[in-house]
Order: sequence, then C-alpha cells, then structure tokens
Amino acid sequence: MQFLDDSLLPETQEKLVITVAPYGPEWEPADFPEDIPVTMEAQAQKALDCYNAGATVLHIHVRELDGTGSKRLSKFNELLAMLREVVPDMILQVGGSISFAPEGDGAEAKWLSDEARHMLADLKPAPDQVTIAVNTTQMNIMDLMNDEEYRHTSLARPELYHAYREMVVPAGPQWVEEHVQRLTAAGIQPHFQLTCMPDLETLERLIRRGFYKGPVNLTWVGIGGGFDGPNPNNFMEMIRRAPDGSTVTLETLMRHVLPVNVMAMCMGMHVRCGIEDTLYDQHGRMMTSVQQIEQIVRIAGELGREVATAKEARAIYRIGEQYNSIEETLAQLGMAPNREPGRRAVPNRYAA
Repeated sequence: MQFLDDSLLPETQEKLVITVAPYGPEWEPADFPEDIPVTMEAQAQKALDCYNAGATVLHIHVRELDGTGSKRLSKFNELLAMLREVVPDMILQVGGSISFAPEGDGAEAKWLSDEARHMLADLKPAPDQVTIAVNTTQMNIMDLMNDEEYRHTSLARPELYHAYREMVVPAGPQWVEEHVQRLTAAGIQPHFQLTCMPDLETLERLIRRGFYKGPVNLTWVGIGGGFDGPNPNNFMEMIRRAPDGSTVTLETLMRHVLPVNVMAMCMGMHVRCGIEDTLYDQHGRMMTSVQQIEQIVRIAGELGREVATAKEARAIYRIGEQYNSIEETLAQLGMAPNREPGRRAVPNRYAA
C-alpha cells in the first residue's frame, strides 16, 4: 500500500470497518459470565447488540448448551439462519478453525480435520466470509499473556494452559489451495488471516498462479507465539507490502488491542475487537465486546474517522465480487502484472 502526503487525513481514508469477535471460544462461560453467550438466542442477541454499537463484521464461533465450543456444522447452520434474521445487513464471518477448544482431558487443542474444515463451504445459509490461515504455524496464544491476565480464568488450569500453549494452525499448501477454491465456488469470500510476511508472500503466489481470483481482505494477526508480535514494525511492513487494492485489519490480543487499533484507525486501516481478543481495558478492568466497540467508535469520532455502515462495509470488502482471470485480479488489486516470457526488469503496476 502507498501513503501520500494526505493519507493520514480522515477525509481521504475509507470509512472504518469494525470487526467484532464476541464469542471467545478459548474462554469458558464462567470466565466472564456477563458477556459470554451460551444459548442460541443469547448468541444472536449478542450479535444484535454489537451491530447496534457500530460493528459491521461479526466473527462467528458457536457454543453448545454446556458452554463448550461447538464443532457441529448443524449448530453453525442454526446460528447463521438466526443471524440472517436478527442482523440481516451484517457481514457474517465464520472463524475457519470452527473451534479449537481442547477435548477430553485438555491435553491438546486441535482444529478439525482438513476435510471437516472444507465443509464450511457447504454451510447453509452461506456466510459472507470464512477466515482462512495461510501456512502451518505455531499458535501459542499464551505467549503474550501475563499471569495477571489469565490466572483468574480457565486458562490457568495446567491442562488448558498447556493445550493453548502448544496449539498449531494446520494450513498446508494443498489444503489452502483446495479450501480457497471450494469457498469461492460456493460464493463465500475468503478472509485471509496472515501471521507474518511469508504468509503474504504465499498469498501473492496463490493469486499469481490463479488459485484465487477475487478481492483481498486480510487481517494481520499479531499475537506472538509463532505469529508476529505487536511490534509496529511488523504490521507496518505488512501494510507496506499489501496490495494497493486490498484491505488490512489489525488484530492482536489483551491490552495490546486498543493501541494497535488506534494506530490502525490513524493509518486508514480497519480494526477488530471483542472478548476473543481481550477481556480487559487498559486499566485491567473487565470490558464487554459492546463496550470495546463503543470505545472504538468514540476514538474514531475524535480522529474524524467515519464508521462504515453495513452497506458501506460490504462495498469496502467487495462482498460478492469475483474476477475472471489472473490478469483481471492483478489489475483490480493494483498489483504488477505477471512477467511476460523474455521480459526484463520489473513490470509496472497496473494503473488505478
């Protein structure tokens, strides 16, 4: 992406898209009973409350009635149908892991099998987006958490602490290629969750080789533990090298969330909040997903950054768009064309 002299002025920036992740599959309901919905009705009501506060993208996980994360696609179908009624304009984004909650004695936190995750393309009603990881990566979500942040929660139990510390995101080349193609064939937009620069480079190769022909909406996930950490140099390099025609959302965890989101807003990028990312405000007090959204909206107002409506967010994310060729995709994304045989020097970018 390129920055001009006026790029930090709010009138030159896209309106702000706020993603909320209010379901927090790593937490147990007792960790924050005031804000972790369990029943299907409560999960739908949480979506409505978040939408009314200003969020336009809903990151979805589902719980069973016993409070555990659901791995049943039927439960996702049930919630998606309810959400289409309750928040019809909201962008519905299913978390591509479905649920990474530990099973049994909690010795391991495993994602579903590759084939089960491919079945996300068959959800009915179809979500607008499914998040997708690129490249298999260690995902130690405990790496940046301090004792004060987790010792009063279920993550303090040794078996859960170990499970989430040793978690790995499975996203090998064959699975990524097939998953992207299945999602796009079903009219579902992949939302790319990138952990570091090699992920972005892999995504560019997928595009240049024709495995993905569509808009690029990506989230930089800076949670440490195998991913980038919340160092501004990390996400600035991601932003610098992201395609001009893409969107970038910044995501991190715990008390890093607010400062990273403020920097995202200042630079014209987009934000994510919610209890999946943090349970606390900057003073260590428990903070609900709705309160986090309201805080973002207040700060955006002070910065002069307008918050997108759901309709505007759909236009910014280009929901429903797909392209017909590699060349069209590269042009739409403002990327340089592929090198023609025999051509020397670096090809110029397409004109905007």
